[in-house]
Amino acid sequence: MGSATREALVSARAALTAQGGTADLATGEALLAAARVIGSSPQLLTALSDNGAEPEAKKALVSGVFGSTVTPAALALLGEVAAARWSDADDVLEGIEDLGLRVVAASTPSGTDVDAELFSFGRSVSQSADLELALSSKLGSNEAKAALVDTLLSGKASKQAVVILSHLVQQPRGRRIGELVRYAASVVAAEAGYGVATVTSATAISDAQVERLAAGLSAKYGRNLRINQVVDPGVIGGLRVQVGDDIIDGSVAKRLDDVRLQLAG
Repeated sequence: MGSATREALVSARAALTAQGGTADLATGEALLAAARVIGSSPQLLTALSDNGAEPEAKKALVSGVFGSTVTPAALALLGEVAAARWSDADDVLEGIEDLGLRVVAASTPSGTDVDAELFSFGRSVSQSADLELALSSKLGSNEAKAALVDTLLSGKASKQAVVILSHLVQQPRGRRIGELVRYAASVVAAEAGYGVATVTSATAISDAQVERLAAGLSAKYGRNLRINQVVDPGVIGGLRVQVGDDIIDGSVAKRLDDVRLQLAG
């Protein structure tokens, strides 16, 4: 991530914070839908990511395209994104997506764990090659993918989780389902004030072990972390822990791979 994008994200998130409680689920949906519209139009994306253009001109462009179709709060946030300087065009989409996910997360009813719902969906998809193909194939239409998500989660997950996953499968931007889910869950968790550690083991670990692991990792990273468990017999034994971009791989499979590399060398 370039310095321009980092500064733009800080500015966009500050604009979201300044809106206070005016951003709701409809605003989050509008932002994610706008990201898909912009992503599907090379001309519009190029215009909005042109750092040589006047910020006010880009704001006017956003207003002209989306003014009658999105909430006032969403339009204001889109204007902030348009006026900022971004390192590259794809970062503009990332910025809008980040805001959309945060707004959707903020609209979640108390007691609903959207990040847990996202991870549960990701695990289900990873266990079905046919389902993963249906949701990730470039041959499938966005409408069909969104409809499939809605069918799979109807009555089983929150509206917020459905909105997020529907967007992700429609605009993956080169990311696989597992990566999409981890990214979205991390944004949702950050908006709620905590982080997520993905722990992969050959068999499920006990609740007591989860609590100890969460406490240890929270102390290590200096923030409250929740554990997302992934069971993968391929790790053989031990644990593989991922927190953001950090990976702590203490699995038996990793140690065996290291030994093989040493022998090959």
